[in-house]
Amino acid sequence: MILGNSSHSTSIHILDDDSLLNIFSLYRPADTVINKDKVNLAYSRGSIWVDEHWWYKPAHVCRRWRNLILGSASFLGLGLLCTFGTPVADMLAHEPHLPLAIDYLDRSRNITAEDEEGILLALEQPNRIRCIRIGPWSLQDLQDFVMAIDDELPILEYLVMATGSEDNTLVFPETIQAPRLRHLVLLGVAPPMGSRLLTTAVGMVTLFLVTYGPSVYLKPNSLLQWISCLSQLRSLVIITLPDPDVETQLSHVPTITHATLPNLRSLHVQGASAHFEVFILRIATPRLETLHIKFFDQLAFSIPFLVRLMNTTENKGLRFDNTEFEFSDERVHMETEEKSWCSLSTSGHRLRLNGHVSFMAQIVDTLSLGQVLPVVEHLILEHEKDSRSSEEGSDVEVDRTEWNKLLMPFGNVKFLHVNHGLVEEFSRFLRLEDGEPPSELLPELQQLVYSGSSNAGDGFTSFIDARQKAGHPVSLVRGC
Repeated sequence: MILGNSSHSTSIHILDDDSLLNIFSLYRPADTVINKDKVNLAYSRGSIWVDEHWWYKPAHVCRRWRNLILGSASFLGLGLLCTFGTPVADMLAHEPHLPLAIDYLDRSRNITAEDEEGILLALEQPNRIRCIRIGPWSLQDLQDFVMAIDDELPILEYLVMATGSEDNTLVFPETIQAPRLRHLVLLGVAPPMGSRLLTTAVGMVTLFLVTYGPSVYLKPNSLLQWISCLSQLRSLVIITLPDPDVETQLSHVPTITHATLPNLRSLHVQGASAHFEVFILRIATPRLETLHIKFFDQLAFSIPFLVRLMNTTENKGLRFDNTEFEFSDERVHMETEEKSWCSLSTSGHRLRLNGHVSFMAQIVDTLSLGQVLPVVEHLILEHEKDSRSSEEGSDVEVDRTEWNKLLMPFGNVKFLHVNHGLVEEFSRFLRLEDGEPPSELLPELQQLVYSGSSNAGDGFTSFIDARQKAGHPVSLVRGC
């Protein structure tokens, strides 16, 4: 080690053991199994636990380092990786007795006979299994895997299972339990309600459930009864395709359980509005910071449940400080990103822009009445059109009343950005006719940014001139 411009060198071996351990601790990779983007957690290709081997190189530097690292295996979180092509038998025979990560989730690779043998060898040591990530497999292959465990998994923290076949429920042996399970991801696999695997995992932090078809229906009652026991839950993701009979099913559901999730920070739900309105109305999330809601089935839905949910957060954790509206032929999206992040969207209907603006106006009106829409200073309006828009008459002028309903609550907006897909339509809305007084909308606006060609901003001339004459000048800026 060379210090500054000095010709003298100092060996790293002068460091004491505690200092070296701190360096090793900082050197180890961050937890890549559960990353910030929960939605993409289990879809990435290749191994996400390849970093289990991070300690191999420093352990081979010298005997002292190896002894120090292996002697602090628990502190450093050391582990061994069983994945595609790993000679598991040799590894178990010759490597240190460390926790195991079983990682065979990769859509681009198939399990070989050697891989199957390695998986079975690893499962013979359930006391060492810390992580399991497998799939996408057929339902029968997953069932065979589960039956091969048939034992308690005392240190299991991560369980990710995905099926490539039709959704269904796995049958878990009664002996399977994982009291230290903290992160559960099931893709196309319904949670085995009532199984000891779930009932014993009361310390769960992340729950990620995705179902792809109508054969598996996640009943609100069952979900609420289950998650009501998960007081440590911080991230909850539920994605389920719409069930055509969901409203009929819910009409026959008895009194629904209520659940309080005191530590929940992130909630992400996608599916049928009827299903999740029932679900969300019956959960309390006092510390929620991130919210994403996407309904596939309808545009005209009531959102009092959203107001209630947001009003139960401490210090109004969900805020619309900076707000963005995105309109497209099959999607309406509203989101904010500042200290917190909140997103509301719907898709599945091809409506004209007027219908989308009307839909967002409903949301804004409800949020305003619920007093959960704080001061917004930055507002973005976007519109994406596909090739079928002009053919199907999507570019019909939006009713001025709908624009007024959408924008009226944003009385404190100072910066407005309109992207090129909406410049013509929105400038037409702001265009003042002869004798018409200056608009009362956006009274605090200071800057209007538009994207598109240089002459695209001509449509805003009357609005800019009127604000100038009224003593409230607005600068017009062409953006990217």
